[in-house]
Amino acid sequence: MILRLSDWTSVQSFQLQQCIPINEEPRSATSISKRSINFGNQRRGKSVIVCGLRASFRKRRPSRVISKEGIQVIHALKLAKSSEQKLYQVLNEKLTRLLNADALDLLGELQRQNELHLSLKVFNFLREEPGFDALLPLYSDMILLLGRNKMVGEAEELFSQVVEKGLKPDTRMFTEMIGVYLQGGNTEKAMELYRSMKASGCSPDKLTFTILIRSLEKSGEQELVETLKQECVDYIDLPDKFIQQIEQKQVKEGHVNLV
Repeated sequence: MILRLSDWTSVQSFQLQQCIPINEEPRSATSISKRSINFGNQRRGKSVIVCGLRASFRKRRPSRVISKEGIQVIHALKLAKSSEQKLYQVLNEKLTRLLNADALDLLGELQRQNELHLSLKVFNFLREEPGFDALLPLYSDMILLLGRNKMVGEAEELFSQVVEKGLKPDTRMFTEMIGVYLQGGNTEKAMELYRSMKASGCSPDKLTFTILIRSLEKSGEQELVETLKQECVDYIDLPDKFIQQIEQKQVKEGHVNLV
């Protein structure tokens, strides 16, 4: 229902109940709102107010945040990291009390802060606990962190341990390890692992090709780049558009980010 008011001051005294059609039951004032105000008639000293029910909205799913207990354990770990004995005590007395999901969030936060020493301690502690040793993302995240800190040998050893456990590396783990080799300047090992990835039946994804193509272009390996672009057709939807996006981003940034 549209009401025309002679001046703006009358809006304050306007009763919301008058917006309700005669045939309907009165609604509470909180269920009614001014939907829009048309200021087009202000020159003539008039305003148009449209009243109606509030628009419905969907509740946003809250993002994962670290629990209060997890934050307390992180603080305790940082205070104890200068002493192996105190650190071991925190891991045994505090970390073990966390839920599995909270423990993983804690490790993720330490990795985000690039707390390499503490991340390794928590990682090695968790993978000895039941239910954690077979989690591939746990290993992939650690390989990523080791690569960022130029610890190629340690990342390579961790990747080998996954295989020795009888676990099958997934696309992400292969991709993270390829990125580690490329960051270390070892193109030969990166391409060798890429071929092993395909031979194992694990399909490369957009991130795999992005890391390889951008790094190889930077190092001048144009022949390998062209080969990878051709192979995109077998694994990526709309490969031409994907390659175009990589090239545009390359020109815009002017450098390569491996991870």
